[in-house]
Amino acid sequence: MQLEQIKNSIFVTNNKKMKRVVSLLVFALLLNGCDDGDLIQEDISFEDVATQNCTTNNIIYKLKDTEALILEVVGFTFPTETKSQELDISASNRVLYRFYNGAVTSSTICETIPPATPIVVDQWTTSGGKIVINTTAVKTTNTTDNSTKITGYNHNITFKNITFVKSNGTQVYETFPFGDYVISATPLPFAFNKTLEQCSSSKQLYDYNSSEALILDIDPTLIVNEATLLNAPRTGLISDTKNKLTYRLFSGLLTGAYFCNTTFPATPAVSEEWIAVAGVANESGIVEVTTTTLGTGFKHTVVLKKAKMKKGSSDFILGENYIYGELLTTN
Repeated sequence: MQLEQIKNSIFVTNNKKMKRVVSLLVFALLLNGCDDGDLIQEDISFEDVATQNCTTNNIIYKLKDTEALILEVVGFTFPTETKSQELDISASNRVLYRFYNGAVTSSTICETIPPATPIVVDQWTTSGGKIVINTTAVKTTNTTDNSTKITGYNHNITFKNITFVKSNGTQVYETFPFGDYVISATPLPFAFNKTLEQCSSSKQLYDYNSSEALILDIDPTLIVNEATLLNAPRTGLISDTKNKLTYRLFSGLLTGAYFCNTTFPATPAVSEEWIAVAGVANESGIVEVTTTTLGTGFKHTVVLKKAKMKKGSSDFILGENYIYGELLTTN
């Protein structure tokens, strides 16, 4: 009798344990099978993929095998100056993530009538968020004279608080890096002949050609009809008033009639203006004038040392010793 009771007790205990195990397995299966569309986070990785652009519309994009990450910003012009901007993701500023049934190429994205294949098999749209664009100048340095030139602008693009809307739910990123988009720029010409002219009343110096001018409101005490001693030039510092240095690029034909007026004429129109940063004694932004005799007159050679030109937040350096030019004078 006791043996039978012990057997029944063991059976009941084992049965309870089995039920617990089965219950746990069922719960795990239910939990694993439950998907409200937000639990599955699919990987999107285009960080190592180069950014491309369509020449006929406002689309820039990245391609990877059968996938495409597309950004369309209608009516937006990428700036040619250092600045930061934010755009709202909207019907005009769209972000799309597409999947194709074959290798995708630029013609698939850019052509008005795209090729018949590959075709889109899935597409994620976006809802809400910001497009953040941080623009900086791309520069090259001349190692001979340490001058710099702006050769382009890099636009670093990041999506903030972006929500991808997909067929089985949504996928949200607080920060999603799209990457860099570089637009090349033509360096400023600086094709001057180094022959300086001077206004009789203002004493302003200028050098120009048909499309650009480099103007120096020089301190009159630096131009004296007297030879300087060897290795002892007259010096001054660039500032916003005295020795102000201005570069202008024009959209029309520039002639000598533009200079030495009470005010500068409205035409030709100035398309770009760069102004030199104030100099620092014995370091940068220094004007040097060396005067020698030339026949019955004098030759003044003007050198700009480590002058930095600036427009907005962008800048470039003329070099260690930029020869502005030579001015001939007589008594």
